[in-house]
Amino acid sequence: MIVMSVTDFSRNIKRVLDSVETRGEEVVLVRNKRRIGTLVPGEPFATASEAMGDLYQTLPEDAATGWLEDSTIPGSHIPELRDPWAG
Repeated sequence: MIVMSVTDFSRNIKRVLDSVETRGEEVVLVRNKRRIGTLVPGEPFATASEAMGDLYQTLPEDAATGWLEDSTIPGSHIPELRDPWAG
């Protein structure tokens, strides 16, 4: 945890924010010897492709076909799509 004055923070904001983002540092801001706030790293995130990247290795080849069959209601097949806004 880094403790710094608001003045030091304002002079070094890029460096401090980089430290919070890349190293996960927590920064306590102090003004007149009083703690006024804390910067904490945000939740880690992943893109959809990163999160699902290895999914193909864990599923059997016919998984998509099974999902399609499971998601349709018998007798509800629509032969073609239509545009509801078309006149």
